[in-house]
Amino acid sequence: MRIPALLALLLMFTPSGPAQALYEGLQCVPYARQLTGISIYGDAWTWWGQADGRYARGAKPKAGSVLAFKPHGAMRLGHVAAVRRVVDARTLLISHANWSTIDGMRGHVEENVKVVDTSANNDWSTVRVHFASLGDLGTTHYPVHGFIYPQRASGSDAVHIAKTQPAKAKPVTVKTAALAKPAKSGFTLNSGLLAAIDKASAKERKTASR
Repeated sequence: MRIPALLALLLMFTPSGPAQALYEGLQCVPYARQLTGISIYGDAWTWWGQADGRYARGAKPKAGSVLAFKPHGAMRLGHVAAVRRVVDARTLLISHANWSTIDGMRGHVEENVKVVDTSANNDWSTVRVHFASLGDLGTTHYPVHGFIYPQRASGSDAVHIAKTQPAKAKPVTVKTAALAKPAKSGFTLNSGLLAAIDKASAKERKTASR
């Protein structure tokens, strides 16, 4: 059986070995962990709580952090994604796995995915996310815990930054600016894995177009 290039790469970068990687390789949790180095295990919805006292957390997006989604609707286990780039105050590009349905299947890795903050207070408490199947942002406003940063929690870093939103505030429609230069954050993603996946993605797109 031929293993797709993206899955093969994730097998190589998964320390738990091929057996577990075949089961987990294209799930959001191990992919976010490999990209950011944030060593949290378990379902995505548990990451925010597990990070308390271990990793710094907050409401400000930074490249290299993990965006932690709350369970919502059919997304009962929550979701985690690696922030690849901060575009502007309302827009991120993320890298994540197991989000869109592509060719009738989930479990795909997606790079440079657009996420827009739709909260009334620009506090990243609700977001809309691009779906490959739609070719655009989805209509759902997903509730978000916040961002988990790779640095270890210490002092004020360990304090959860509470985000309050007016009781009846409705998500807003936001016009986003053109892509800007990446913001400097002090964090980096696993550049080796990203570069390898970008290369494999380009190769697979080229093969598919023949």
